[in-house]
Amino acid sequence: MSVFDLLQPQWYVENGGILLIMFVVFAETGLLAGFFLPGDSLLFVTGVLSASLMSGVIPDDQIVLKLIALIFLISISGIAGNIFGYWFGKKGGKKLYTREDSLLFKKQHLINATIFYEKHGALTIFIARFIPFIRTFAPIVAGTVDMDYKKFISYNISGSFVWSASFILAGHYLNGYLLAKYNYDIGEHLGYIVLFIVLVTTIPFITKMLFSLKK
Repeated sequence: MSVFDLLQPQWYVENGGILLIMFVVFAETGLLAGFFLPGDSLLFVTGVLSASLMSGVIPDDQIVLKLIALIFLISISGIAGNIFGYWFGKKGGKKLYTREDSLLFKKQHLINATIFYEKHGALTIFIARFIPFIRTFAPIVAGTVDMDYKKFISYNISGSFVWSASFILAGHYLNGYLLAKYNYDIGEHLGYIVLFIVLVTTIPFITKMLFSLKK
């Protein structure tokens, strides 16, 4: 295993299965050190390779049941990650604003999440699921500002299920469509697909943040 492997979502799916995917989602949605882990692309790849996942638990011909199980398990991991992030922010989040950057912590990501929260309020917890970096720090910010917990939980649960379902189903059904229509297997070209997803989900956010900093 290399550092490069940790940036490749297919590595987690192929080498760790559902348990490793759940851990990555938990870390990427609530732990400071998880901001560099794949999120959207990991869920998409999970959908693409859904047929091979949980083979020992659910029969291979029960693909709908597999999809439901994957969405449920990954959603629960995302919910738990956000709860941990909220708790962490409530206990010691204010200290992070004076902390120096390190390999596993970038204060600018925390500042960006704070700006995003100030603009969108509680809805940030839902929206942040679809924005790299922000989704890691948003629950920490919510805990730091003592966001109403019931409101936090409602956006946390709904956001996690919508986020998980949208990317997993997109990966599964797009791969099925291309395979049936054009005999094109996304699973054999995951590197390019992952790069495209990262660019699509990251560039608009980075551009907007850079534009805001110049004002």
